[in-house]
Amino acid sequence: MSEFHDFDVLVIGSGAAGLTLGLKVADHARVAILSKNKLNEGSTNWAQGGIAAVLDTRDTIESHIEDTMIAGAGLCHRKTVAHVVEQGREAIAWLVEQGVAFTKDNPAAKDAFVDGDYHLTKEGGHSFRRVVHATDATGKAVQESLEDKARRHPNITLFENHMTVDLISDRHPDPEQRRCLGAYVLDTKKNCKDVFRAKATVLATGGASRVYLYTSNPDGSTGDGIAMAWRFGCRVANMEFNQFHPTCLYHPETRTFLLTEALRGEGAYLRLPDGERFMNRFDARLELAPRDIVARAIDHEMKRLGIQCVYLDISHKEPAFIKEHFPTIYERCLSLGYDLTKERIPVVPAAHYTCGGVMTDLSGQTDVSGLYAIGEVAHTGLHGANRMASNSLLECLVYADSAARDILQLIKRPGVDFEIQAWDESRVMDSDEEVVVSHNWNELRHFMWDYVGIVRSTRRLERAARRVDMLAGEIREFYSRYRVTPDSLELRNLVVVADLIIRSALARTESRGLHYMLDYPKTDPYMDQRDTILRPPKRPYTK
Repeated sequence: MSEFHDFDVLVIGSGAAGLTLGLKVADHARVAILSKNKLNEGSTNWAQGGIAAVLDTRDTIESHIEDTMIAGAGLCHRKTVAHVVEQGREAIAWLVEQGVAFTKDNPAAKDAFVDGDYHLTKEGGHSFRRVVHATDATGKAVQESLEDKARRHPNITLFENHMTVDLISDRHPDPEQRRCLGAYVLDTKKNCKDVFRAKATVLATGGASRVYLYTSNPDGSTGDGIAMAWRFGCRVANMEFNQFHPTCLYHPETRTFLLTEALRGEGAYLRLPDGERFMNRFDARLELAPRDIVARAIDHEMKRLGIQCVYLDISHKEPAFIKEHFPTIYERCLSLGYDLTKERIPVVPAAHYTCGGVMTDLSGQTDVSGLYAIGEVAHTGLHGANRMASNSLLECLVYADSAARDILQLIKRPGVDFEIQAWDESRVMDSDEEVVVSHNWNELRHFMWDYVGIVRSTRRLERAARRVDMLAGEIREFYSRYRVTPDSLELRNLVVVADLIIRSALARTESRGLHYMLDYPKTDPYMDQRDTILRPPKRPYTK
């Protein structure tokens, strides 16, 4: 039996973006925060490096803006970059107020936020040390502090193990006039489909890196918000720009453990099996070149030499320094048989961050009234063709604040009087062919890795397009016949996202940032500041 829930604000996603927005509006609104698994199983909890902000007196806002613009390879929106960077210090101060214990240069310093107290590290693309961090587990520190605050706030209700199926519309015949009224949600513990009604709905669902075979992301990064927004009539942009983190641990027991860029920021080298450093052949910035350059360099060397990995080496640093600055990584590597203080560590690139997403304005508002998108699910114009390290958590914080301000004005207006029907399962049955889901899931992730990965070509993309069309047809038939399950919903969303990535990649006939085409190896100046925007067909509302 379906349950009906009424809130002022429905937040779909429980990472840094979703929790921040929930806390920012909760003093004036009733808030539901949905997590499809446990609250802390999203990407935020996995983030190691830190948050970029101008906190050093030698650094400047303009320098951070320019570094971001350069890393974005001609596609960043300067207005957006300035909007985010200018609020960096305020965002860090707010996190300190929430209890986040960032690493300090002076451990005896008071808990209040003071410039100069905090240890800043340097990552690829940055001109200065401007990355504030909590040792090498910044995301975990942020997640735990915000989660603690959310659990104790009387106006916030947390729903774990609740996976959104689709958004709810007022069914206006003109898609441009349509409003979002909430969402249909699968309670995965009770196996029932509930209705969540809200004046404002916020997508904070993260990215889509699970569309690839190898990724640094948790299992939940299946592009749910992007797919739902696309089906709902929202534009998406720049889906061809998928960031591959250069250094994911290469080990049969763990294909998702990231070795933070801060290691290279503190002097780690990339080496070939014979010990030779190789980044000098690709970029004057060596190991601190932007991630797209480093990832392609590693991919090139692996293919040139026919090797399965390269090596990250920080063993020339003092053991005490390594253990102090990277305790989580040190312990994890040690548990797998590698001593970070004594030997080099095998690494490979892995899908890491979705730079494109649902198009929004500076308040996180999408094309549909009442629907917002913040964090990795969104395309704001901050990242351009390549995300600069440690700008992502900053974006989550700044856009959560901007959206919260807009939402508090929106919920003061009269709501929409519209009767929402319960989820109808009268014409479907339980599946007896779950093997279809698992088989299609594996096929999708394999051909996306092989054909739509770090290096692409028109022929590879066209081959992937044919495969995804076939899978999409099978999944539509499966979805129409059988009751939804978490696996079938994630596969349905991943196929949508894969299609958007492939279509976007075919549309960009150049190489730029994270998108490298063998057919078009040069950057086309004509495409500067030209986003790849996909518009869904104007179709009448269907559930």
